Amino acid sequence: MDAATLTYDTLRFGEFEDFPETSEPVWILGKEYNALTEKDEILSDVTSRLWFTYRKNFPPIGGTGPTSDTGWGCMLRCGQMILGEALVCRHLGRDWRWARDQKQREEYISILNAFIDKKDSYYSIHQIAQMGVGEGKPIGQWYGPNTVAQVLKKLAVFDTWSRLVVHVAMDNTVVIEEIKRLCMPWLDIAGEAEGMGELNGCLEGACALAEEETALWKPLVLLIPLRLGLSDINEAYIETLKQCFMLPQSLGVIGGKPNSAHYFIGYVGEELIYLDPHTTQPAVEPCEDSQVPDETYHCQHPPCRMHICELDPSIAAGFFCRTEDEFDDWCMRLRRLSCKRGGLPMFELVDSQPSHMVSVDALNLTPDFSDSDRLERFFDSEDEEFEILSL
Repeated sequence: MDAATLTYDTLRFGEFEDFPETSEPVWILGKEYNALTEKDEILSDVTSRLWFTYRKNFPPIGGTGPTSDTGWGCMLRCGQMILGEALVCRHLGRDWRWARDQKQREEYISILNAFIDKKDSYYSIHQIAQMGVGEGKPIGQWYGPNTVAQVLKKLAVFDTWSRLVVHVAMDNTVVIEEIKRLCMPWLDIAGEAEGMGELNGCLEGACALAEEETALWKPLVLLIPLRLGLSDINEAYIETLKQCFMLPQSLGVIGGKPNSAHYFIGYVGEELIYLDPHTTQPAVEPCEDSQVPDETYHCQHPPCRMHICELDPSIAAGFFCRTEDEFDDWCMRLRRLSCKRGGLPMFELVDSQPSHMVSVDALNLTPDFSDSDRLERFFDSEDEEFEILSL
């Protein structure tokens, strides 16, 4: 049976390979488990992740477009999953667990409503597909991880409830100064004012801002598009990739095989653990009381696994830092890992922007821009223009 035509019931009651009986540690988004003694905890953690799949019979995208994303929307759904995990961490916490038929918190319902397949949901398939047109991707065309990361960055601007900073680190480089400026915009204003002698200290500067700008740190979603080889993943990056899933700030990885995207949430041994969007389910309509029938948004069978060497080298890794301390901790952990032998770093962590890098902000790009040449050069480089990391 074609994976794209599987139904939810087929997946629920079909035969799935159970989780392996192994003494090797199981890592799921920064949490370590023992497969021999904590299998129920592993499955509960996996089931609690938001599972976005192909849907059918939703309102036409753009009013006259497709009513199903089967066959083309898998990377868009993976983008929804990695961002959905960020929203869960933001509003519910990493330790939150889902249970069937349990009355859910209002924050959880609000998160689901942000992804419902309709045009006015912040992160719906409609919004992602239509914003992708501005990225040079016609509706119905397959995305790569870089494109979906750029689209999510633009859509997050309109999500005034979550108030996330979604930063896409380009050129395999994470610039600490740039991220702190984005997550603490009051620093720039306070610094400028201090230079004019008008404010006494940064905290006073923060208090002088509009209410929505006074948070000392806007929660960060960091997405890092990477290409870890040419046609196959370079084995020198395998251990480093595994270490990403061990970080407490991990949101996982979106990628997969050519034209077949998955959301990777962990690993055991030499196998990656992932959620597969290639399942077509009916679109869900919220109830009159705004509650959302949510059973089909959680994968209730053992997660899929694949050997890490089968991974397509084009990926995007994600991390979530709710506070400045969490970001500083992430930086510290990355630097410790870079000092260890075994494996190459997948990206570079630097304090300030190297002189050879072009700031995306300098392009003055907005969700409405139409300069397709600049777009293609800087963003739409899924296959040809990644910097290839090699030994």
